[in-house]
Amino acid sequence: MAKNLRMKAARAAADMSQDELAKKIGVTRQTISAVENGDYNPTINLCVSICKALGKTLDELFWTE
Repeated sequence: MAKNLRMKAARAAADMSQDELAKKIGVTRQTISAVENGDYNPTINLCVSICKALGKTLDELFWTE
């Protein structure tokens, strides 16, 4: 699984740390790190929560060509 650089960039653009994003959506910082590093395949519910917290769509953060 590839790194999710779009999610990392969106989080940085929102001036949010991994810990802040994790707390906002109710997961651990390690979960956010694992998703960004491509070490964890998130559920659709987690993807939706991340998108809502960052103000992005599923396509913008998770769709691959």
